[in-house]
Amino acid sequence: MKQLIKNIYLLTMDDSDTTYKNGYLLIEDQQIAALGPLGTLPAHLFGADEIVDGHGGLLLPGFVNTHTHIGMIPFRSLGDDVPDRLRRFLFPLEQHMTKSLVAASSRYAIGELLLSGVTSFCDMYYFEDVVAQCCQEMGVRALVGETIIDQPTCDSPKPSGGLDYCEKFLTQWSNRSELVMPILAPHAPNTNNQETLTKILALSERFEAPITMHVSEMSYEIEAFRQNHQQTPIEWLHELGYFQRDFIMAHCIFATSADIELIAQAAKNVRIAHCIGANTKSAKGVAPIKEMLAHQITVGLGTDGPSSGNTLDLFSQMKLFANFQKTYNHDRALFPAKEIVRLATRGGAETLGLAEKVGSLEVGKQADLVLVETDSVNMFPIFDPYSALVYSANAGNVTAVWVNGRLLVKEKQLVDFSLADLRANLYEEMAGFVQAAKNS
Repeated sequence: MKQLIKNIYLLTMDDSDTTYKNGYLLIEDQQIAALGPLGTLPAHLFGADEIVDGHGGLLLPGFVNTHTHIGMIPFRSLGDDVPDRLRRFLFPLEQHMTKSLVAASSRYAIGELLLSGVTSFCDMYYFEDVVAQCCQEMGVRALVGETIIDQPTCDSPKPSGGLDYCEKFLTQWSNRSELVMPILAPHAPNTNNQETLTKILALSERFEAPITMHVSEMSYEIEAFRQNHQQTPIEWLHELGYFQRDFIMAHCIFATSADIELIAQAAKNVRIAHCIGANTKSAKGVAPIKEMLAHQITVGLGTDGPSSGNTLDLFSQMKLFANFQKTYNHDRALFPAKEIVRLATRGGAETLGLAEKVGSLEVGKQADLVLVETDSVNMFPIFDPYSALVYSANAGNVTAVWVNGRLLVKEKQLVDFSLADLRANLYEEMAGFVQAAKNS
């Protein structure tokens, strides 16, 4: 099948940041087959199986959300301003999560992700076998990891039970899907002991599975490592051997200059998921992304869970990234809009190890695309398309989304699913959780 998208402002995010102000892109089956100025479009392509008129909208690679917990929609807006929310609300109420509730939350969250132009993401939560199945059913690209933590959880009665869960999960899902990749997701270095973390390394090597983990996120985490190991969490993980694996570290708010040097030495393996919205909402701090990028460390943007940052879209993260990083570094010229869009697209793909497939619009890559309309009141005028995306646009401007060549959002609506039905199903499944939250 050939799909032709025409009359678009094409932002390729390739090595040269090539743009075509009046361009076209051809999808053949799952891949990008051709692109360029509309005036060079071969006549025979006007007979494509499907033709989409972009009406001057911005076509760019699909956004990549490098860190989230899509099963946590039920927690959104709960205890947002309460200190130590993690231990006060999240950990206790997670005991009330069920497989069917996580499934309903995941389907709703995937709908939200797609409607905001996110085509790939990295997830860490519980009942991840059902999360993987939801991703497969809804056609989204994802890295999916079961949380491993040293306490009983909603899907394991024993501490660190996620380790056994992971072995079964990796066995079931390795090489099973073109879109879904099973990974390992230890919660944090301070919520797992050394024995468990060593076993995780062995599993990663055995299954050739990436690892993702919250690292250097909490002030008490930093203090505990200072007292118990006379090291930072990053230094400790480096000594354990984590930097020899395919490793995605979320947050790294408290990364030191020495930490950054260590990461830079292993930059081929170690990448950073930066969640500016969740980090600043919780008053934890601003990660030293300027220094990381100066050391050629790969960085992508993430939202964290819908309970932590309250949203799953990257438009909000791009704007928050610009505002906080410029203010933190006292430099308005720092991080031009083009660089921020790159972090949300190609940078995210590189962070998740997907850059050979997606993250830029180039012939031969998988057709993961987002079309952002420019007719709405907030999108006029456009002197710089990258600035429009970072400072003007929002998720409501997303009009069409393709993943692997399949049109999943059309005219701002999900193609194969009803958002109202997904919401109704989630609401029904939340009944017991809501009662527990009221009693907490």
